[in-house]
Amino acid sequence: MGDLLQPWHLVLLAVVAFLLFGAKRLPELGKGLGEGLKGFREGIRGIGDPAPPPPSQPTQQQNSQPSAPPASNAPTEQK
Repeated sequence: MGDLLQPWHLVLLAVVAFLLFGAKRLPELGKGLGEGLKGFREGIRGIGDPAPPPPSQPTQQQNSQPSAPPASNAPTEQK
């Protein structure tokens, strides 16, 4: 079982993959395989880790003085 990853075996696997998929498809297949492995690792990490707490929202500070009513420019009538 230890002789499975000999250099000649890897070269033979590369040649077979090249013949099966062609030169244009090999980079796409490699990219897809890498993204799949990355997603798998992130998924495995996510199972063991507890969920992060939700981000806390900053509390709004209220002014201690009540706001004044808006000023009106129209004259008021008095009777």
